[in-house]
Amino acid sequence: MTADSGFEILLVTFPGLEEELKAEAKSLGFRPVETITGGVLLHGGWPDVWRANLRLRGVSKVLIRIGSFRAFHLAQLDKRARKMPWTEVLRPDQPVRIEVTCKGSRIYHAGAAAERIGRAITEELGAPVSEDAAVCVKVRIHNDVCTVSLDTSGDGLHKRGHKEAVNRAPMRETMAALFLRQCGYTGAEPVLDPMCGSGTFPIEAAEIACGLFPGRSRRFAFEDLATFDPAAWQALQAMEKPRQTALVFRGSDRDPGAVRMSQDNAARAGLESCTEFTQQTVSELQRPEGPPGLVILNPPYGTRIGDRKKLTGLYRAIGQTMTERFSGWRVGIITTDAVLARATGLPFAQTGGPVLHGGLRVSLYLTTALG
Repeated sequence: MTADSGFEILLVTFPGLEEELKAEAKSLGFRPVETITGGVLLHGGWPDVWRANLRLRGVSKVLIRIGSFRAFHLAQLDKRARKMPWTEVLRPDQPVRIEVTCKGSRIYHAGAAAERIGRAITEELGAPVSEDAAVCVKVRIHNDVCTVSLDTSGDGLHKRGHKEAVNRAPMRETMAALFLRQCGYTGAEPVLDPMCGSGTFPIEAAEIACGLFPGRSRRFAFEDLATFDPAAWQALQAMEKPRQTALVFRGSDRDPGAVRMSQDNAARAGLESCTEFTQQTVSELQRPEGPPGLVILNPPYGTRIGDRKKLTGLYRAIGQTMTERFSGWRVGIITTDAVLARATGLPFAQTGGPVLHGGLRVSLYLTTALG
């Protein structure tokens, strides 16, 4: 890799939502090369890496390819690791973490491989190896080919820097952003989540409508790399142009703790003026004043035998409330179970393949505007 000619960048995302991330990347002027399982590949330089971390809402991590080579045994791995361009990207005063996976290779012990690569970095560059370092070198040894990448993000990009409290089994902001995109949401309509948990959907929708960058409030691992340019980074951050919106983004939940949690999270994101959270059940929900928009929710989906029967009543109540009170609104429900989605009685079409979420496979079911 060289800074002048560019390098391969991998935008990591949830398997099943690659096309949505690719579309988002294109909308921001990136030029995706191809989609692979769990990611989108593009070719670019360091400004593209910084901008991807700052602005892409649906990306989980931004990795760059440092290089690859064949290695059939640990001594060969050690020798070739020392020839990698560590000095071009890493700083000798910043500790690094090494993560190795091995599959179908004569080098099969990940811990031993990580020890050799860490030693090579320390002896060639001077950077110490630490298990809790923010900078992470990721190594994949597959069919005797060693691919070395660098995690430029640090903490997962769903950590926007605003949410201190989350409810049980929360949906990550990155996934919520891609489901909103799958619904055709652009920021031009109100959004309501009647089972809001920690407020992820309304807050994410409000940020889009207000033109806020998802990474505006956090640090990234690339700030600790040798390639970091503080002046160029500040110029990218200054491109954010927040705007006022007349729309209101609402959430409700039967749990008062969830409502308080959502209010606090919205306040930390600077979105108090355009968000509203109330305590109520789905059956108590009334259509808000103003233009129609999108109702999106991630209700419970049972994973044990008998759960479906218990949850059918809840899904039926959701459908009844939407049908009776939300004419003109679109409805999106994320669930593992097509039978539960049908129990709503709403005219859903499954919009895409299943997406892995918390070990389960979920799908978005979306209506057109209700009559």
